[in-house]
Parts: sequence; C-alpha cells; structure tokens
Amino acid sequence: MLGYPEQALKRAYQALTVAKELSHPLSVAWALWCAGVLHRYRQERQAAKEQAEALITLATEQEFPHWVVLGTLLRGWAVTGQGQREEEIEPMRQSLATWRAMGAELDRPHCLALLAEAWGTTGQPEEGLVVLDEALAAVHRTGEHYCEANLYRLMGELSLQLRSPQSTASDPRPRLPNPQAEAEACFHQAIAIARRQSAKSFELRAALSLARLWQQQGKRAEASALLAPIYGWFTEGFDTADLPEARALLEELGA
Repeated sequence: MLGYPEQALKRAYQALTVAKELSHPLSVAWALWCAGVLHRYRQERQAAKEQAEALITLATEQEFPHWVVLGTLLRGWAVTGQGQREEEIEPMRQSLATWRAMGAELDRPHCLALLAEAWGTTGQPEEGLVVLDEALAAVHRTGEHYCEANLYRLMGELSLQLRSPQSTASDPRPRLPNPQAEAEACFHQAIAIARRQSAKSFELRAALSLARLWQQQGKRAEASALLAPIYGWFTEGFDTADLPEARALLEELGA
C-alpha cells in the first residue's frame, strides 16, 4: 500500500516459506491469506485464486472455519474477475453471513469490498454499492481505515456503471441522478485519504480512475497533471497492472 509492490511480494513469500518450514498450520493459513491479498491488490487474479484455494484446502483439513470463509471470499473475487461467473456470488454472500454469525469484525471492510467488486464485475453495481455502504459503516464503527481509500475508489467505479440517470421499463432499478459527479466525488475522497495515509498504491489507482473520467470529459490537461506526479514517484513495480496502465494513459494524454 505504501507503493513498494516488489518488496511486498518478496516479504509475503518469505513469510510463507517460514510458516511452512515451521509446520505450523495456523501460521501457514495467515501467510497464504496475506499472499493472496497482496496479489489481489496487485490485480493478479490467477495468483490470488491459487493462494485462496490452497488456504481453503488447508483450513478445511485443519477445521479453521474462519480461514475457510476468507479463502472463499478471495477465491470468489478472483474467479468473478476472470470470467464474470455469477455463481461465485452466492458462496461469497454465505461466507460473509457465516462470518457475521461468528462475531468476526477484523478485516470486514476489506472482505465486503471483495464482494462489492464481484457484484460490479458481474454487472450488478447497485448490489455492490449497497455492500460498500456497509463496509464504510464498519470502517467508521471500528476505526479500521486501512482500506478506506480503496472503498471510495470502488464506490466511484460502481457509480460509473450506473450510466443512465433514468429507469426504463425493462430495467426499473433506481439510478443515481448524476453518476459521473458521484464518481468524481468518490475518487477525490479516495485520493485525499490515500495521501493522508501515504498509501501510494491506493493513490495511484484512484488517480487512474479519476484521470480516465476526466479524459472522457475532455479534461486532458487536468488528467495529465493529476496522474503524472504520482506515476513519477514510483521506483518499482513496473510489471504490475497499475503502472503500465498509468504510463499508457499518460501517453494517450500526450504527457
């Protein structure tokens, strides 16, 4: 999150190696989860899926219900993003219900974000926005702010999927009065939070989202001025998804 994705990857797999050497199943579960979450934030869905499935297998064998829930959520996020498999949504919802029944609170905003993003990739942004409202309520209730910037960015992206401000006979679902204005406000909020937290990776992703929106609105200079400084800050991770995407957008903008 601080903007060092290569160092993060190295540390994650060092932790996994140590946990396996210790032959301590609970430590292995933790390490698998952390590695999977890292791949999630690096947008590496196949690698996240592999770690999630390894976690589910281990947690099932060891009867760690908490980790079965988390592995199922992470796997669902990875699979829906690979092929919009809506059948993955229900196991994710059931897992969250199980987790609530356990009384678990730690990391709930992040886990709700996994479900919200899955709703978005399966073309149901309204459902995702409802889940994000719950996630932000949890953030403010518990003070677990580490993924707050990402929640607002996701809220902006899902708002943009609500293109039409009017309902139709074939699609009577409620629409935002001005999805682009709502999305822009969310992106600004995400950037402000990320900057306050020095969360450079989250800042880059939110800046990418806002710059793309501004490009569509013809605000090319503003988009370039926003994106160029945060892109220029990075010294590693140029093989991850966000940095090449940022470079390509800057080239389109003539930067």
